[in-house]
Amino acid sequence: MEPQPPHEALSLVLSYLNLLELLSMKEVCRSLRFTVDDDLLLWLDIEIKSPLNLRINNDILLDITSKAQGRLRSLALINCVGITDDGLQRVIQDNLLINKLSVPACTRLTPDGIVRVVKKLTGGSNKHNLRYLRLCGIPNLTKEHLQVLNSCLLQHKSATSSDQSRKHSTIVDYNKQRAQSNNEVEANDNHIDVEICPKCENVSLVYDCPKESCVKKKNENPLRECRGCCICIPRCEGCGECTDQAEDEVQETVCSDVLCLNCWLNLPKCNLCNKPYCPRHADIYGATVTASTGFICDVCMFEYQGI
Repeated sequence: MEPQPPHEALSLVLSYLNLLELLSMKEVCRSLRFTVDDDLLLWLDIEIKSPLNLRINNDILLDITSKAQGRLRSLALINCVGITDDGLQRVIQDNLLINKLSVPACTRLTPDGIVRVVKKLTGGSNKHNLRYLRLCGIPNLTKEHLQVLNSCLLQHKSATSSDQSRKHSTIVDYNKQRAQSNNEVEANDNHIDVEICPKCENVSLVYDCPKESCVKKKNENPLRECRGCCICIPRCEGCGECTDQAEDEVQETVCSDVLCLNCWLNLPKCNLCNKPYCPRHADIYGATVTASTGFICDVCMFEYQGI
């Protein structure tokens, strides 16, 4: 029997599939493999995340991005520990139209390599392309690196418009950036997600506090505002508000993350130790059940099995 081309309606479905699903569709049959490979629109925005992130190396990344034929618009490498500066350079060299680049927690990338990539994407005739850069988790970033990156990304904007339009991270950004998702890069106007913490002066994610009392304090005395990175100012993993251990606002969780009292009360608790998982770990450990049903956390389960 002669192979038949896929139904025309399938082209509408393919555009909604993520990278893992697209690669799986290619293995169904020969006609589908040709259909997926030949559709340029499917490969213009590439996001590589779990579980593919641990399998991706430089050669595989180059093969995937080559399907865009040099027209790649956005590239998100979420915790891709197998990607090096050389591999990213090869991809950028063939795709100078990228306007969004996200490489959070790609620990084998170096700040100098990122600077070379950004200069490539913003130099010459490419200076209007790159608009968003996400670097959370890149080790050894310094103030000097950040200054160079800001200079490259702002060179096609006027200084006044960039300063006025720049907004500090809010609590919405806190939860999204902690999840290291590239899908929300346009949730704020920051062209780079990291900045210099006003407390420790290290390059990190910096957040504003949404607590009403802190907002009022910021308006009355900006020098006392609780704006800073998570190391300098502990924040609730649920709502992002700053927590004060001296006032007993911090509540215990199974995963040892910080929760305020309000968030702690609204989360389902372990039936044995009466501790919840924070929202970030609830899905991982299957603790999203209702409070009436409850669950048994992995710590109690381990202790029970050891008896």
